[in-house]
Amino acid sequence: MKELWKKRRELVEAALAEELAKTPVLDATLRASMEYSLMAGGKRLRPILLMAAADAVGADGTKFLSVACALETIHTYSLIHDDLPAMDDDALRRGKATNHVVYGDGIAILAGDALLTLAFTVILRQKDVPAETLLRVVDEISRAAGAEGMVGGQALDLEAENRQITMEELRSVHRGKTGALFCAALRSGAILAGATEEQLAALTSYADHFGLAFQITDDILDVIGSAEEIGKPVGSDEKNNKSTYVSLTSLPEAQALARCTAEAAEEALSIFGAEADFLRGLVSYLVNRKQ
Repeated sequence: MKELWKKRRELVEAALAEELAKTPVLDATLRASMEYSLMAGGKRLRPILLMAAADAVGADGTKFLSVACALETIHTYSLIHDDLPAMDDDALRRGKATNHVVYGDGIAILAGDALLTLAFTVILRQKDVPAETLLRVVDEISRAAGAEGMVGGQALDLEAENRQITMEELRSVHRGKTGALFCAALRSGAILAGATEEQLAALTSYADHFGLAFQITDDILDVIGSAEEIGKPVGSDEKNNKSTYVSLTSLPEAQALARCTAEAAEEALSIFGAEADFLRGLVSYLVNRKQ
């Protein structure tokens, strides 16, 4: 699993650099800011999930690299904006100074805007996919990135600061803020590969559990991780007075919930054979990660 992840990540890195190089940008500072965050490394998890979902359905996931890269430009935009002083006010991301620290708030905001809108240009560069299928994928991704998904979840997250929220409210926050784009990645990969309704439903269920396990683990690492390992400040949830799975339960309970949720994600893949082994291995690795 790790070896395939490494190969796919390298493929995504090269494709992202190529997509950015052929994109006209009027301002040199804006281009530098976009490149600074987009090419800062990271797990490249969302594009890899899209390709893995296509693999699980029986296609070659690497055929859909353009759509996969679009997910990463959206994710990167969200990180730039999330780090801003008006949001989480973080100074470190992926082991580097955050975009606004280097380029200032204004350029950072514009770089995020540019990366979000670039995503849809990149999707339209996808070859050998019927137009109807590509439009369906655009609908999936735009809704997941917008007010009913990631942006909506970020708004809920801001409004949850400095107050105790319920577990159900917390799940609503992260179902939007983190889970929506994971779900879009897996569903888009399945749709591009021609999944049946049964396969699409199974991968959607996997996505729901995967997103929850990922967020619980993130909350755990914010308590027990180190900035060197995870590439961003630890303790930021406490600094921003945010409710987390750890603060609403306890560290041991959160760790148990992460394991239970990961098992449910694996169970969702029961209709697939060895073609979904990467996804099975990924969720197992997820709850034991340190970064």
